Amino acid sequence: MYNPKALCSAPWARRFGFAGWGELPWATKTTELALSSSFSRAVYSQIEEIGWEHLVKVAEDLSFVTFRVIDKKERVHELEILLDKSYPNCPPSVSADVPYIFDLEWSTNSRLSDVVKQFRQHLEKLQQFWSTLEEIDQSLWISDSAQLHRATPYRHINIGNDCSVILLIHASDPRSLPECHFMGSDEQVNLLRDKWRRNCKRWTKDKLFTENLANVLEVDLPGPPGIEKNDQQIECGICYSQFLPIDDELGGESGGKTDYTCENSTCSKAFHSVCLRDWLRSITTTRQSFDVLFGNCPYCSDPVAVKIGTRT
Repeated sequence: MYNPKALCSAPWARRFGFAGWGELPWATKTTELALSSSFSRAVYSQIEEIGWEHLVKVAEDLSFVTFRVIDKKERVHELEILLDKSYPNCPPSVSADVPYIFDLEWSTNSRLSDVVKQFRQHLEKLQQFWSTLEEIDQSLWISDSAQLHRATPYRHINIGNDCSVILLIHASDPRSLPECHFMGSDEQVNLLRDKWRRNCKRWTKDKLFTENLANVLEVDLPGPPGIEKNDQQIECGICYSQFLPIDDELGGESGGKTDYTCENSTCSKAFHSVCLRDWLRSITTTRQSFDVLFGNCPYCSDPVAVKIGTRT
């Protein structure tokens, strides 16, 4: 049996400039393959530990993995974890649709499940922030609402008389007095600024955000513009969009709205059938009978069934 270190110390090796095992070309390739194989096994094992049903996507080279995480208010979040080839010696990077990211605590013994656990703890800290934003969105007239994301800490609110205010809500203390910027005619803006300076001490954390805002501005804030129930569009619980993209590959489903609703009355999440089909296909527990896929709702785990169908 050959000894690589002995080979490197041989006279011919020194003559050709090989100073050590790491400089032998076949040794370098072998080492890279071994490290790559070890890296892949570790990542796949740790995905299994979290659960494949929580996996949204993964890069072919395992440079990143994305998990779906549901918080206690049933809000769905996606956590993207970027992995270096030296993982776990090098800590991963994380990104998510949150107002600020958490400081990852990491050691060489840490695992992907530890990242997900820390992300869940971070989500707990942001519950009041999102609840406050939802209160605002449901009670007031919000401009540019389609452009908002969970990481967005501001709201552009119509307050009447052709005036509006942009409020910056503090993610770490969402019930506190926000920063503001008024928009409108000079006369109206000056009037609103005077009210804000005069009344800002009325703001108290034990009141609803919308109630505080009305008290400080001394106005009756307009609610959301009326929408006929039949015209309301519901976002898909998987792709988070109201409509599918316009794409020839989607055939008759191109540009379609949500068309499947979970039958569990306490859930009632809506989906595009094509999104639900693709999601069910990614889950190992999904069963197929003829042209129907049977599985579980990604939110409440109640049974769901969707036809495979053909795209025309």
